[in-house]
Amino acid sequence: MIKNHTKPPLPLRALQIFETAARHQNFTVAGQQLGITQSAVSRKVSELEAILGVSLFRRSGPNVTLTEVGRTLSERVAYALSDLQRAVAHAKPQSGTSAVNLSMLPSVATKWLAPKLGQFAVDHPEIDLCISASRNLVDFEVEDIDGAIRYGLGDWPGLDVIWLGTETVQPVCSPEFLTKNPLNNASDLLTAPLLHADIAEDWATWLAANAIKNVNIPRGPRLGDDTAILQAALSGLGVALGRALLVAEDLSAGRLIAPFELKLDTSYSYWFVSPKNNSENLAVVRNWVAREFGLP
Repeated sequence: MIKNHTKPPLPLRALQIFETAARHQNFTVAGQQLGITQSAVSRKVSELEAILGVSLFRRSGPNVTLTEVGRTLSERVAYALSDLQRAVAHAKPQSGTSAVNLSMLPSVATKWLAPKLGQFAVDHPEIDLCISASRNLVDFEVEDIDGAIRYGLGDWPGLDVIWLGTETVQPVCSPEFLTKNPLNNASDLLTAPLLHADIAEDWATWLAANAIKNVNIPRGPRLGDDTAILQAALSGLGVALGRALLVAEDLSAGRLIAPFELKLDTSYSYWFVSPKNNSENLAVVRNWVAREFGLP
């Protein structure tokens, strides 16, 4: 008897829905972006979990957070989907437009760049700007990426590196959280639920800048991506150390509140990175990004 070794079809739609839900850490927001219901998002994620035999999210009422397996899968799926989008963009007749592929952290793409893309399309209809959201550094020699916005020290030899701006962090939380957990002094944070991120400027550093040293830092969820930690703060799960670039819109809209004025300077900055001898269209994108960062 000949056995059929045909592999089951790849659940591309479920993977797309999962990646969107993972990026926002919220099934409702993911559904709104995809044009489907929250229950449809939940159902597709559950189907994917059943196919894989693993849990991708931890669920607590309406709140969801990625498991370690889910976080790893979401990063790889995001990269794969971006690669597919670039492949499709290159296959289409260009009709007078030229594609520029730009890479950046998912948090920067979601919280800073996305609200600006509409205006860029109006100002530069001749450029098809494609975004690759990934936490991995781009290898320009092997990947189809033209430029990147990076967050680091600026030490990338062999590339054109342009400084875009510094960064600060300060505690942020939702108005609802602050109502239930009054924060009158920085020491009140020692008894509050804190959200932890993988950044050099952590809670111990911020508290020390407030003359609160040698204390036990409250434990809490540790989320590797800023998008996830800010969504947790928006959901009222605790206080996060928010990077100014990523929380500006939520603070302006009142979705987040900064209960303390102290802002801690970070050791990292934002940079525009690209190979040498890049195209005129990439130069247009680079100059636009620089202006959006407030540079002349």
